[in-house]
Amino acid sequence: MYRTWIALAGAGVLAAACTSTGNVERNAAGGAALGALAGAVIGNNVGSGSATTGAAIGAALGGTAGAVKGCREDGGCGAETNRRQYYDERAGRYYYYDSRDGRYYWENGAPRY
Repeated sequence: MYRTWIALAGAGVLAAACTSTGNVERNAAGGAALGALAGAVIGNNVGSGSATTGAAIGAALGGTAGAVKGCREDGGCGAETNRRQYYDERAGRYYYYDSRDGRYYWENGAPRY
């Protein structure tokens, strides 16, 4: 059982190792925590009633989903990275237009208007 935990933790660390913003790490940790909680509840109430196994599976799935979400927020993992940026001289900041929802966003992803 401990080998499984070590393997899951190692995979999570490797998946989130090289980021500069911390989005991947935060989202992976949050996803793993929520997944472990949900997995423990479901695992305890379904099948043989093993909360430990459910928590391990939930943590792995939640951590993976969170890491992918964080990676997409950073512009990687298949997110749209080829976008044209514009410069707002009054604000002294760059912004871009997202054609998917028709809105403008600052360079950090916050809505411009």
